[in-house]
Amino acid sequence: MADPKGFLTTPQQVGTRRPVDVRIRDWKEVYEERTLLPIITKQAGRCMDCGIPFCHNGCPLGNLIPEWNDLTWREDWEGAAERLHATNNFPEFTGRLCPAPCEAACVLGINQPAVTIKNVEVSIIDRAWDDGNVAPQPPERLSGKTVAVIGSGPAGLAAAQQLTRAGHTVAVYERADRIGGLLRYGIPEFKMEKRHINRRIEQMRAEGTKFYTGMQIGTDVDAGKLRRRYDAVVIAAGATAWRELPVPGRELGGIHQAMEYLPYANKVQEGDLVASPIDVAGKHVVIIGGGDTGADCLGTAHRQGAASVTQLEIMPRPSEERPASQPWPTYPMTYRVASAHEEGGERVYAVNTQEFVGGEDGRVKALRLVEVTMVDGRFQPVEGTEREIPADFVFLAMGFTGTDRANGLIEQMGLEMDDRGNIARDGAYATNVDGVYVAGDAGRGQSLIVWAIAEGRSCAAEVDQWLTGVTNLPRPIKPTDRQLLV
Repeated sequence: MADPKGFLTTPQQVGTRRPVDVRIRDWKEVYEERTLLPIITKQAGRCMDCGIPFCHNGCPLGNLIPEWNDLTWREDWEGAAERLHATNNFPEFTGRLCPAPCEAACVLGINQPAVTIKNVEVSIIDRAWDDGNVAPQPPERLSGKTVAVIGSGPAGLAAAQQLTRAGHTVAVYERADRIGGLLRYGIPEFKMEKRHINRRIEQMRAEGTKFYTGMQIGTDVDAGKLRRRYDAVVIAAGATAWRELPVPGRELGGIHQAMEYLPYANKVQEGDLVASPIDVAGKHVVIIGGGDTGADCLGTAHRQGAASVTQLEIMPRPSEERPASQPWPTYPMTYRVASAHEEGGERVYAVNTQEFVGGEDGRVKALRLVEVTMVDGRFQPVEGTEREIPADFVFLAMGFTGTDRANGLIEQMGLEMDDRGNIARDGAYATNVDGVYVAGDAGRGQSLIVWAIAEGRSCAAEVDQWLTGVTNLPRPIKPTDRQLLV
């Protein structure tokens, strides 16, 4: 146990965000640098080292949270980093982007503020990079087997790193011009600066992983030929088929999917563009969708200087407290304020979009909405609540419906799909095609980064087992596992 009295004597303290009026003028991460290190050892000391650590169940990666909390409290930073990497290839990603279901499952959180597990995690890995304790781990010998990984998001990168370290020759294929998938072009810079991805890619290159960008499997490269070229293939292409909103006026100019809008801002930060082709400076913006992607659009619009931003959500406003239907240690759907919400904008709940209203120039000028209520499991409009709000730009952030089928990958490989629009697989991540496996959102559906990394690691173990007959790689989860779904 870390500090035996820590949970009694140390109040919860979290990292400090930069002032709103300062951070919306740049694209740097919202947290003050190095504000965690002076406080994090005491915060780690609040961990009770429970006999049954429910935080393990909250995290699909099976992170050894009490162990690295204890090591952090003792300021054994190298030991803490080793324990952290034992279950997680990329803790600097999860420490910045994960909604921390582990904290929702923290035993201390039953009647006190939970241990700030996510803050401890990111402090350990940032310190490890600063101290030079993150080094390449090339395999001692090569197996002679080759593996292609399609997609370079967290699932693909995790699978590739695990398989490379097992001794296989691994090539990662990415359709974008840079490695990282949605980590690169879906997550805004203010949530995670891309230098964190870049140094992991360099580590993986030093270990032996090969990367090929600008290659769309199914279009630029025939998927069937790719399968014949490699001993095994891992598909980690994500669930990028976005959900549409088929209401009158959808064809008007100024209405975009979130994933048409967000990548441009990242390309500006990469130096590829001087300005985003979708720039909302001085404009009225409406975001449809109240989740994380909507918040990413919100923060991006603030930094571009939008005149106003309204975020719409069809669901009612969540409660401040944990609902009775979501008891500890499940992940509760409570009202949360992301950094982007602190920066401004209006959040409107329990409304549905009826129509996009256009101007003479063929562009959207307003959005007509109505309040809704749930009746017999379906949303029904509330009579007399219709109204219009100004909208020069509308961004659709309503989630995704499955993996992309437009590129030819599915058909060329002869893959079967499940009834949810995902690539079908068995309990070992294997598809109906011999030697072809699927991990992450492509097989699971839209989910969290921790699930993607956990599936990438587990899938790598199954591929290693199939190639060699034995594996020492960990299997955090199986495709049928649901644990505490978020």
